[in-house]
Amino acid sequence: MVGRILSSRAVRFGAPAVYVAALGVYMWIEGIPVGRERLLVWIVLGLLALSTAHVGGWFRSVVVDWLPLALVLAVYDLLRGRADGLLFSAWYRPQLEADAFLFGGTVPTVTLQEHLWNGASDVRLYDYAAWAVYVSYFLATYLLAAALWFFARERFRRYAGSIALLAGMAFATFALFPAAPPWLASREGELEHTRRLIGPIGEGVPFLSFSFEGLYERGTAYANPVAAVPSLHAAYTLLFSLFLWPLARRARWLLAAYPPAMAFALVYTAEHYLVDILLGWAYTLLAVWAVARIADRLARRRLAGAAG
Repeated sequence: MVGRILSSRAVRFGAPAVYVAALGVYMWIEGIPVGRERLLVWIVLGLLALSTAHVGGWFRSVVVDWLPLALVLAVYDLLRGRADGLLFSAWYRPQLEADAFLFGGTVPTVTLQEHLWNGASDVRLYDYAAWAVYVSYFLATYLLAAALWFFARERFRRYAGSIALLAGMAFATFALFPAAPPWLASREGELEHTRRLIGPIGEGVPFLSFSFEGLYERGTAYANPVAAVPSLHAAYTLLFSLFLWPLARRARWLLAAYPPAMAFALVYTAEHYLVDILLGWAYTLLAVWAVARIADRLARRRLAGAAG
């Protein structure tokens, strides 16, 4: 009996230790697993390490909760790279002119880079801060999903549903309105000179930079430079803050600052116009509302069925 208890405790505490050691070795060799597929694999394995007392429940949850989400996002990645050219050629002017209208004739990306960017040889602290906020997108969404799965399972399902709905809405928009970001508009002569800054800034970040290399251009299979409206960086950042808000009372100021900080980073680095970001936020609010209504309706049906 004592031996069985000790064995159970050894597995309970040993599995997370083995996981942390394995992840540490992986990160030492390969860097932070920020690619979506690798990150999801490591998250699921981490949840297994914390669920050794309920492996059956973990397996069922992977099949029911995580596998559908992973498949939806994998399909989204494949389709996003083919969204432009399905119906229309890329648009350059509407989003550019909307930003210029909002800011008195000047696109804010141009203004910010003129006043703040000093070249790749003189990267400032705020440049690194913008880079860090930008790349946090590749981790935050899925790490929060893992935390919600472990501590608030029902909330996880609403969060995963919102992620999937946002991906679907975004793809539909990419197909109907393929839109060029500021850096591409500058390259094509539609906008005053701007530069895509994520790459040049990231080159100066030791150890971490190679982990994120190519994430903003994930290869011809996934990359789509004119999939800019809406901004999913902005959309998922707001989604992160909305779902974590009820659970993080003391850190709410950070959650409130996160979407505006992401907006600044996206505009400054020429990844998006402000109107792309505003549309991303609007899509998020719509997705959260729609998922909440569907989830509430299903919950009422379950209660009515149980009562009957």
